[in-house]
Amino acid sequence: MALIFNENQWKIFELLLNKSETQTIREIVAQLKLDNSLVASTLNYGREQGWLDIEEKEREELALSETAGELIKQGLPERQVLSMISAESPGKIKIRDLVGQLKAKDIKLNEVIKWGSMRGWLNKEKDEIVLTEAGKKAPDIPADDEKAVQAALQRKQALFLDELAGLSIDAAVAKKLLKNRPALAKIKARTYRYVSLTPAGKKTLQGDVKIAQEKNRLSSEDILSGNWENIQLRRYDVTLKAEKVYAAKIHPLQKIIQQTRRAFLEMGFTEVVSPQVETAFWDFDALFQPQDHPARDMQDTFYLSRPAEGKLPTEKVVENVKLTHENGWETGSKGWGYSWQSSRARQTVLRTHTTATSIRSLCENPEPPRKVFCVGKVFRNESISYKHLPEFYQVDGIIIDEGANLATLLGTLKEFYAKMGFNKVKFKPSFFPYTEPSIEVFVYMESRKKWLELGGSGVFRPEVTVPFGCHVPVLAWGLGLERLAMLRYGIEDIRNLYWSDLDETKEIVLCR
Repeated sequence: MALIFNENQWKIFELLLNKSETQTIREIVAQLKLDNSLVASTLNYGREQGWLDIEEKEREELALSETAGELIKQGLPERQVLSMISAESPGKIKIRDLVGQLKAKDIKLNEVIKWGSMRGWLNKEKDEIVLTEAGKKAPDIPADDEKAVQAALQRKQALFLDELAGLSIDAAVAKKLLKNRPALAKIKARTYRYVSLTPAGKKTLQGDVKIAQEKNRLSSEDILSGNWENIQLRRYDVTLKAEKVYAAKIHPLQKIIQQTRRAFLEMGFTEVVSPQVETAFWDFDALFQPQDHPARDMQDTFYLSRPAEGKLPTEKVVENVKLTHENGWETGSKGWGYSWQSSRARQTVLRTHTTATSIRSLCENPEPPRKVFCVGKVFRNESISYKHLPEFYQVDGIIIDEGANLATLLGTLKEFYAKMGFNKVKFKPSFFPYTEPSIEVFVYMESRKKWLELGGSGVFRPEVTVPFGCHVPVLAWGLGLERLAMLRYGIEDIRNLYWSDLDETKEIVLCR
């Protein structure tokens, strides 16, 4: 029975039949201008059939730099120095006299000394460069590394170190001199596969062989004409690596924001918004934070110079907040005991938390029952690190209800994190200026086997709610979203959420 090959397969076997010398796979690819994978698969098939042998050999190739030819033509720096030595002082030259000549040729003295000494051509003695006996003879005798480079320049194909002996070049010396001299050449280890036909292979391939036309599929014309008998369908190797296809996806941080919105909307909350540029009144004063508090200093807060001031709410609201700060007003508190200044409250800032949005909403409608939330960007003068940025996202929310209590708050937050895929949540007592009691929220990160703090919460103090006409409990929280995204998607550095690295974004698995 005749052997059937497609056209390209037969080209490969025919080449091996017609060549008396052993061929490398690279040479076969270059001569036939075929795809490397096609040649490799055909040869592997031939080896499985016992038609040919493939032998692997490790060889060291002399890979020339782009500047090698010019360097040899000009003469290596140490060789140029040989011709610079003054005839008036045979065999030596003052370093100070040599430096000027080297500078004109853009040659470094330390390079001359290094390579000249390695070759045994010269020595440095006090303030002079002195030629050795070998150095005096060197101008007329090319060194082994120079001869190797010249031989490689003359070749149109690779030159290997194991071929240098046949060119009367000491390979070991050439390798030593070329080592760590990339401006001239590099020694690269290469693996070559040599292909040769076996006696059985020659006999088989010289026998009855049929060349079939190869196609991906049969056409109706092929079937009707009977030409299908001369056609061989191409084989597909389903184990080969295919191009990776990435599904369209939104940014992981944007996905967390969308899921956060959906979670609170499903829990019956209403979304509210407010400006990113706030007055200090809503960012600090309305939350009963004293005007001399360290957090309001320039090192923690971004203040605006234009506009430097903003509008305050109604006179009644401002007066209530002012009296609460000064003496506690009708809240049952003693206040902070200082003279409150409206000028400081009018200062404009980039909001430091979305709680400013929550307190605005409370002022607009303090009547229970109400549940509102907001998602937005906030700004703090933080040092940039793997877990801190000067701008980031928060989700804030409040519940206004006569029956609201601490259990309601903890249950709400636990339900929110459960919707976000985190079932291990715990709470710890803490302190915040505008809530009492105050609670920190922790979520367990499975990949790190530890608890991470994600935000703060608590019950608004009367000094926060009473000035706005609210006399029922108000539960409040402010939670960071970047850390939530890092937990969900296994991101180690918060900065990775903002770098525009499409390759990294493609690799992030969003279904977690």
